[in-house]
Amino acid sequence: MKNYYALIMAGGIGSRFWPISRTAHPKQFIDILGTGKTLIQQTYDRFLKIVPKENIFILTNESYIQLVREQLPDLNDSQILAEPIMRNTAPCIAYGSHKILKLNPEASIVVAPSDHLIMDSEEFTRCIKKSLETAATHDCLISLGIKPSRPDTGYGYIQYNTKKIGDDFFMVKTFTEKPNKELAKTFVQSGDFLWNAGIFVWSVKSILNAFKKYLPEMNDIFREGEAIYNTPEEQEFVHTAFSQCTNLSIDYGIMEKAENVYVLPSEFGWSDLGTWASVYDLSEKDYVGNAVIPSEMVIMYDSSNCMVNVPKGKLVIMQGLHDFIVVEDNNTLLICPRSEEQEIKQIVGDVKQRFGPEFI
Repeated sequence: MKNYYALIMAGGIGSRFWPISRTAHPKQFIDILGTGKTLIQQTYDRFLKIVPKENIFILTNESYIQLVREQLPDLNDSQILAEPIMRNTAPCIAYGSHKILKLNPEASIVVAPSDHLIMDSEEFTRCIKKSLETAATHDCLISLGIKPSRPDTGYGYIQYNTKKIGDDFFMVKTFTEKPNKELAKTFVQSGDFLWNAGIFVWSVKSILNAFKKYLPEMNDIFREGEAIYNTPEEQEFVHTAFSQCTNLSIDYGIMEKAENVYVLPSEFGWSDLGTWASVYDLSEKDYVGNAVIPSEMVIMYDSSNCMVNVPKGKLVIMQGLHDFIVVEDNNTLLICPRSEEQEIKQIVGDVKQRFGPEFI
């Protein structure tokens, strides 16, 4: 266990959950399902069962350092890796990997988003432990693939072939970003495609070898900090490093190009909680399909299949609304047909233009 590490990515702004998710307080720091714990707290708790507490690191934006400290008080400041600017997943993973290399060259690392939902925690723990064991003994980059339950166009897909490590890890053939409906149907019917959960496992040596090969300039930027990591000068160095990095995802920069990528087909009740529709699907509903968080002061008349999320103590009366999202927070009320929730990103842009960034 002492060689196992976790990098939890918590830098996104979650604009699809506006107005509850704001730039200053995004969805990973919100109890979006009304469970009593925020998404990042749930993620942290899951990894406590797998890696030692001192080996968990949070990759986040500088502006969220205080939120991380408040929600995960057990962490010390050296476990919060702050990005000065948003540069997607490849630079922050390069940063985290070089920092861990300095601490432990024998490390195996799991990299995971902070804002996903896992329903079957035991199975998740089993899959991650198995992957860490395999990564420690093989030169491979492991992705966790979710067995698809429907032809969803909101996820990336991983195709695998029959070449394996052991019985469970299949060599990846292709990555496909968010396909159209027809292609998604073909993928699901073929049986050799999985959803890309964005959860990765590798040894620190394997991932840094991949950076050297496929992203050598980015690797060199962070390798220069070898003598500085885990010292008081680290933050200043990171500022300079990130300003030199391109905006690039780990999927595009490495996973789609590397030849030693394997996938573990998994089923642990996963959702990326990417949209209000996904929250609606996972929430408890009344007999006419309304999901209300919290539900104490919401009265419905002739209304069905609505997703309602309002502040505690707010009295809401709904008459004759069917298949709507009704969300209030931060002095903003959003009422939107569930079928048009993909427009929320555009709405956020329009609000910013008309009323300024304080509403975003």
